[in-house]
Amino acid sequence: MKISNLFRGTLVAVTCGLSVVAISTSASAAQTLVDLELSLLTDVSGSVVLSEFNLLKQGYVNAFANPDLFNNFISKGQYGKIAVNYIYWSGASEQQETIGWTLIDSVAASQNFANLINTAARPFSGLTAPGSAINFATPKFFNNAFDGTRQVIDVAGDGAQNAGANTLAARNAALAAGVDAINGIIIGGESGLANFYQNNIVGGINADGSPAFLKTATNFQTFGEAIDQKLKAEIKPTTVPEPASLIGILGLGAFGVTSLRKRKQTAI
Repeated sequence: MKISNLFRGTLVAVTCGLSVVAISTSASAAQTLVDLELSLLTDVSGSVVLSEFNLLKQGYVNAFANPDLFNNFISKGQYGKIAVNYIYWSGASEQQETIGWTLIDSVAASQNFANLINTAARPFSGLTAPGSAINFATPKFFNNAFDGTRQVIDVAGDGAQNAGANTLAARNAALAAGVDAINGIIIGGESGLANFYQNNIVGGINADGSPAFLKTATNFQTFGEAIDQKLKAEIKPTTVPEPASLIGILGLGAFGVTSLRKRKQTAI
């Protein structure tokens, strides 16, 4: 009797787990599965002069144009592909998704994304509202064509908030909505800037379980190297175990619930 009940219970558990997987698969059928959805938020406020803007843009161009980014980082993930968008931001109402969500699944796709950045015109040169930029970026994770294992916002800037929505509240709202991590990169040594980013922008957990991080480029000339290192740290995949047992199957079911719940936040 005990053996029979245990077997019956096991079958029920397995069936439930597989059912959840089936529901999740159906619900996310319209989305392309990727290892990472990465939103790049780039400061183009008035303190960023034209020569600095060009260096800022070139840093991203060089990073995505380099085959190393795809060959040794993106391609090593579970799915071997990521989705990225590129947002310019400045004052309270100055945000523009300059490049919409783009699939990076090859060296060619990564280099095409670099070309799009290279040809993108600067839309603003106003005040500095990182909170408004985060508020602008967050809903776009839940209204795109991708379903990422992780969702990360990358904020780059050279100044603290002087306009727009409260940055700390925006950071907390993004994490509560399901964004996994918000990492920052600052340019230059403005007094108090590192503390502002650390306390108001950086938050969440990265793929390896480490806390979200802040990186510093001493000036715009060194931004390219710093953003290349930062992107690789964000993209670097973790090992995903294969579900080879009943526990693995049930875990996959739980993952399905999490994934489905993430997508349902579109309605929030």
